[in-house]
Amino acid sequence: MRGLTDAGPSRGPASAQAVITAAAVLAALALFAVACGTGGTGARDEGPAHADSVAPAAKVPSPNPSQSYHKVDAVALVKADPAVSATVKRDLKPCSVDVTYGNLTGGTVDDVVVNVLTCGDAIGVAAYVYRNESGAYKNVFKVEESPVYAEIDKGDLSVTKQVYEKGDPVSSPSGEDVITYSWTAGHFVQQDFHHTDYGNAAGGDTQDPSGTG
Repeated sequence: MRGLTDAGPSRGPASAQAVITAAAVLAALALFAVACGTGGTGARDEGPAHADSVAPAAKVPSPNPSQSYHKVDAVALVKADPAVSATVKRDLKPCSVDVTYGNLTGGTVDDVVVNVLTCGDAIGVAAYVYRNESGAYKNVFKVEESPVYAEIDKGDLSVTKQVYEKGDPVSSPSGEDVITYSWTAGHFVQQDFHHTDYGNAAGGDTQDPSGTG
């Protein structure tokens, strides 16, 4: 009977401790379940918020053709122009016309820059600028001093003239003048001028200076 009496008390504290431990574990699990159910700040909750914070990619507009561009018959335009010399008109052919469209004068329709060239070696004979006024093209600039070439440069008119010294072949000018014009108060006004002398890096006299070879 003593053995039975001693065994009872020895098992009592251990069983009580086990019950307390199990209850604590169940309480912790219950609290964890409640926290998850009430929408905590775990990784699962952050997912949708992160997706919403990303701004949609901006749409890049596709380029549209200029609504102010009107193609012209440059040969007919120059031939009908009373400001063009008879010499230029006489030799004018489709192969000798170079046409550029762009805004030089601030009009609603693009201006037309016409360069007249020789068909064989493309030497500039003359250059003209036409502005559309009330549906008709008006000559607002001309230069008929060959060799010359006009072009649009950042909204300004740039005119290049080749400079020849005595004895220069047509293919090898000594330099060039570049004149820049801008449209001011209804006409072109010169804004800049610069001259360039070409070097003689290629060719040249190869004769022996001693005269023996």
